Amino acid sequence: MPEADYLRYVALGDSQTEGMGDGDDLVGLRGFADRLAEQLAAINPDLLYANLAVRGRVTGQVRDEQLGPALALRPDLATVVAGVNDLLRPRFDAAEVAGQLEEMYAALTAAGTHVVTATFPDVGSVAPLARPLRSRVSDLNAHIRAAAARHGVTVAETGREAVATDPRLWSPDRLHASPLGHQRIAEALAHALGLPGSSDAWTRPLPPLPAPSGLRAAGAELRWAASFLGPWLGRRLRGRSSGDGRTAKRPQLLPLAPVGP
Repeated sequence: MPEADYLRYVALGDSQTEGMGDGDDLVGLRGFADRLAEQLAAINPDLLYANLAVRGRVTGQVRDEQLGPALALRPDLATVVAGVNDLLRPRFDAAEVAGQLEEMYAALTAAGTHVVTATFPDVGSVAPLARPLRSRVSDLNAHIRAAAARHGVTVAETGREAVATDPRLWSPDRLHASPLGHQRIAEALAHALGLPGSSDAWTRPLPPLPAPSGLRAAGAELRWAASFLGPWLGRRLRGRSSGDGRTAKRPQLLPLAPVGP
């Protein structure tokens, strides 16, 4: 589909698509989906954009809660990015999660929507305590690629680029992208879609950082575990989710408001 024909963009997903790590609940969340919408609106000012994502959702919940409303909005472009919350659960099945993603790919593409998705970076390089999850990420990425190929879904290969694990692209919780990380994801999606003005610049490394000492690195891990890992585990044990009681931030297709400096 020519880029100028993207008039109705709908984003489905979890906290990353909602924009966590890029703003906050007081000033508002931006995130890669908003940033991609801004690039699309620069090409076509008549763009309408909806964001159905809700933090804490696993892929089955994204399918059950967001696919129907997304189809009702009749998008010509949709991003479907989910799976990280599944990766973190004790009982993880890559084929099952990819099957839930594929159901969304199939339904949206059958309705004439151009779907774009993304692979995930090595979480073990972002948070050393998450190294046991590396095989899960690799397995899920392989399933995503195969499912996308079966339905003509565009894949932004954010999981294959070394820059994706640069700590400056991640927020302090190491689960959500930072503003720079969200910008890189948006640029990756735009490049995968072949939007005018896009390029592979998002893959370029940042200037090197000095290597931290062993003590400083160990201290950072302890602070991260206390500040983020502990509270996350506490919610899991209580059967709670960060998205409890929350709804989509932008459930209807609307024009984009101008973005401030």
